[in-house]
Amino acid sequence: MATFQPGTEIDTAEPTIEVTVNPAQPIAPGAHSFQLIVVDDAGNKSDPMVVRIVVRDTQRPTAVLIAPEVVEFGQSFVLDGRRSSDVAPGRVVRFVWTMVS
Repeated sequence: MATFQPGTEIDTAEPTIEVTVNPAQPIAPGAHSFQLIVVDDAGNKSDPMVVRIVVRDTQRPTAVLIAPEVVEFGQSFVLDGRRSSDVAPGRVVRFVWTMVS
């Protein structure tokens, strides 16, 4: 198991490595590149091989809607979605409002 930091090499004798993700600092959603160079017993290095991994955020955000229970006829009121949230490092970027009845 290894915690990767961009630009930091991790040297192993094993042909596989597990990418360990710290839940407090996960790899951000989006495209990330990982590189492998192998070295033979004579010290010769291969050309680098690079793969691209896409980290997807599949966890749904939580909508929290705060509103008054009763309003006077003909009076304006406020709907408040500020307490809505997403799992870090995600963030809510849009609010889609609909009157359903």
